[in-house]
Amino acid sequence: MESLFLGCLVGGILFAIVSVVLGDWLSASLDGMLDFLSLDGHPILQPMAIVGGITVFGGSGLLLDRHTEMNTAIVLLLSIICAVAAAIGVYYFYVRPMQKTENSTGYSMKELTGAIGEVSVPIPAIGYGEVLIRVGAGLTSHIASSHDGVLIPNGSRVVVINVEGHSLVVSLLEL
Repeated sequence: MESLFLGCLVGGILFAIVSVVLGDWLSASLDGMLDFLSLDGHPILQPMAIVGGITVFGGSGLLLDRHTEMNTAIVLLLSIICAVAAAIGVYYFYVRPMQKTENSTGYSMKELTGAIGEVSVPIPAIGYGEVLIRVGAGLTSHIASSHDGVLIPNGSRVVVINVEGHSLVVSLLEL
């Protein structure tokens, strides 16, 4: 059993080192050749959580086997419990929060409906002006027309009512 525990521990440590040091390089050079290894199904089946659990299984099994007088079945059971707890912990305290922090600067024009912006070029009653809208961490400028058919002066706060083609239809925001 000691060789099983040692193999899991060493394998997990090697996986961590290789993924940190060579992860980006391997990903770029293999260009999706290992996509078949992706686990579809329950979201907890992430490689980081699984390998973390295997590593903890090896480490806890090795410690329990060498430093306690428990029999092999109990050591194996306790190691599996530690591994499952560690995998769940890695998923909920590392993988899941990291997935939620991923941000993109890309957006769809349809997502702007309901957004609040500021007029940078006055919008005439009939015609087009320009509005600045905060998207993510930056500002974006869009052509806009008045929904109500009234002049909207520079500096006014507006809300996007609709998106028509490549322009926004806005209305003066009254607070």
